[in-house]
Amino acid sequence: MRLIPPWLRLLAALVPLLACQPASATEPNDAAALRGVTEGKGIFLIDFNDPRKAAFYLSIIKETHGGMLRQGVRPDLIIVYIGPTVRFLTTRPDSALQLEHEDALESIAMLVKELAALGVRHEVCAIATRVMRIDDATLLPGLTLVADGFISLIGYQTQGYKLVPLF
Repeated sequence: MRLIPPWLRLLAALVPLLACQPASATEPNDAAALRGVTEGKGIFLIDFNDPRKAAFYLSIIKETHGGMLRQGVRPDLIIVYIGPTVRFLTTRPDSALQLEHEDALESIAMLVKELAALGVRHEVCAIATRVMRIDDATLLPGLTLVADGFISLIGYQTQGYKLVPLF
């Protein structure tokens, strides 16, 4: 009795799976959602306790901006920061936060700058900076302090921006 080498058994198991795959997969798109859309007006509400999560979602927002452009839609995006997230938006974070999350804080600062350069507006709630004891003068460049983030959300939604809440 002849033994079949393990690599040959694996190959025999994979061949039927490979035969089921389409010859060329098409790139995913958002054509159905964007049918007839020329401008995408979105307002992102960001309220996170974790700077890594904030950095992750800022990178996703940057991807969203690029995805809209690639699909022929002019992005008109605003980010409103409320709650504890404002602790990550300062040039002088508290020492414990800086020590534990230095990489995430650097990513946030970089992404705020990159998004602002793309035309994304950043608004920081002054109520949140007051409650979190953040000196408004230390906010990262590219951020705009507003009196009340909730008022911004209401005003922009009234102007036709669609809310994307991130918690």
